[in-house]
Amino acid sequence: MAEQIYSLGEETEQIEFKKSTGELKEAVISMAAILNKHQSGKLYFGVKNDGTVIGQEINDTTLRTISQAIGNHLRPAIYPNIKKEHYGDRTVVLVEFSGTQQPYLAHNIPRIRVADEDLVMEQPMYEEMLRKRDSINYSWESQKSKYTITDIDQTAFKSYLKKAKKVGRISFENEEPSEVMTKLGLAENEYLLNAGAALFVNCGINELQMAKFASDERLTFTDIRRFTGSILDLADKAVQYIIDAMDWRVEFDGSLERKEIPEVPVDAAREAVINAFAHRLIESGQSVEVAIYRSFMEIYSPGKFPDGVTPEMFIREIRKPIRRNPLITRTLYYSKDMESFATGLKRIQDACDEAGCRVEYYGDEYGFTVRFYRHCGEGWGTDMGANGTHGTQSGTHSDMSYEEQILNLVRMNNKITRKQMAQTLSISLRTVQRVINSMDNLTYIGSGRGGHWEIRN
Repeated sequence: MAEQIYSLGEETEQIEFKKSTGELKEAVISMAAILNKHQSGKLYFGVKNDGTVIGQEINDTTLRTISQAIGNHLRPAIYPNIKKEHYGDRTVVLVEFSGTQQPYLAHNIPRIRVADEDLVMEQPMYEEMLRKRDSINYSWESQKSKYTITDIDQTAFKSYLKKAKKVGRISFENEEPSEVMTKLGLAENEYLLNAGAALFVNCGINELQMAKFASDERLTFTDIRRFTGSILDLADKAVQYIIDAMDWRVEFDGSLERKEIPEVPVDAAREAVINAFAHRLIESGQSVEVAIYRSFMEIYSPGKFPDGVTPEMFIREIRKPIRRNPLITRTLYYSKDMESFATGLKRIQDACDEAGCRVEYYGDEYGFTVRFYRHCGEGWGTDMGANGTHGTQSGTHSDMSYEEQILNLVRMNNKITRKQMAQTLSISLRTVQRVINSMDNLTYIGSGRGGHWEIRN
């Protein structure tokens, strides 16, 4: 019986065949050329140029190798669908891809598809594509999303509107979401633009990953969390995670009130977080990351820092802003979550300089990182305890000192509420609850206002 021969037809301007993954470099070049001409296409491994299926040997790492080659050598980043297909007893790999952020570069060179050839793009065409991509009229954030006004997170929306009105930067009489979104330029009829969805919809457009590591290396983690949601919601989660992970020391100035000092200025951390979300390359699909190490904390934003400038230029000089997402940054400016005059890095640096906190900035072709070093400046020693907090010689406190203070408050008033404890100690309600949960000698008897605390010896 003759062996059945399968054919997938001819190559076109949107379909490319490669005999095997030995042609990975050429495959990535073809993908960039097709994207620049048609915004989508298909590529097969295990198919001859004439369309004859010859099969591709596939092992456990084949699909991953293809994905990594595309991720490492095609820019801007895309996220193709890579899968196996079977034709008789032969298996091929199909890569389906799409993207709207032309021009795409393969191995740092822009190409354009002409028939079944991948030609080097002429400079005028490349520059025109760049101008079009950078124009707000063609940018990702100004494109219409699949989400409507009814998908808006009302809690986030009302919180934003209240804040923006309080600082006096908007004064809309009509507070209906449809009216506000239209006036902010974040909606077309009932549909939100991508910028509006990213800001106010709890969806998968934004992702936040947070982790704590046991040392200064990215090896053993002690906690890891992942969230999707609106920019405003995720920014709050990230800042709270940093606050909860930080060590704090106490200063007494002779008054009845204690002064708590964080190891990293909270305002600087908040600025770094909101900038990470607002300035990132959102269409890359990559996460904003918060990583807590033993000696430092890092906030990572996907998307290369603008060419031709450095963070130090924005810190030391007066510079015009370079906005990757102008609709998002403008909206956050109205609520004073961020300023729009290229001063974010300067505010981070100024806050850290005042606190004596060392801060550094790192960038590569994939993203930008702000690193805050822990336990720097006056009042912070190097005598770290086993739990990562400072010893009493530096005047700091740990959860154990909170235990003693809570016990003292209970001795004075055994009906004191957790909220009253938090207010008296100037700490969060969450911290109070965490400390109480760790205490074996404190129990609440009864329920509600009729109950009371009891200390066991």
